[in-house]
Amino acid sequence: MNVATILRRCGAIGAAALLAACASTPPDHFYTLAGGGAPAAAAAPAANPVYIEVMGVVVPAQVRRSQLVVSEGPGRVDLLEQHRWAAPLSDEIGRALSLKVSAELGAIDVYRTPVPAGATTYRISTNVQRFESAPGSYALIDATWSVRQGSTDAVLTCRSVFKETVGPGYEALVAGHRAALDKLGAAIAAGVRSEAAGDVTKC
Repeated sequence: MNVATILRRCGAIGAAALLAACASTPPDHFYTLAGGGAPAAAAAPAANPVYIEVMGVVVPAQVRRSQLVVSEGPGRVDLLEQHRWAAPLSDEIGRALSLKVSAELGAIDVYRTPVPAGATTYRISTNVQRFESAPGSYALIDATWSVRQGSTDAVLTCRSVFKETVGPGYEALVAGHRAALDKLGAAIAAGVRSEAAGDVTKC
């Protein structure tokens, strides 16, 4: 067997090994916390629309990354390279809250958008203290949030903690976080109603 034949055979073996390696690489999965589920029951549009501003959401540094970060025991977390958020986690949470609060109130989110002169806007700020993911166990969101009417000094500040039991699998884990965010959005919408009624002590 001459050298050229040996090289051709080696090349073919190498290509086959490369194809096999590629075929065995797990595919990437992307998840979102907003949309895709059953549509929320939106409030009827009002003659004078409610304007909200869902500000950028703050999330803990540990989960401020594209990979899902899951708890695997006390003091241990894993980064899942093949399981990622479709957008930065803060954006995913912010969009989910915007959609939920808007649907609950029949409101328009005007963040970074001009509003009509004299319109009242409710500014919503959210600081997520904990965003915990335990596959097959629970999904937890612990957040401090506030609602401020326009540029007034009156502000409603509350803390909400929602823990959802989840089944096995990462789809179930993400569904748990979506359910928790749905409850958080409903709580914030109730806060906007309280602020509009002048009751800034009620969470």
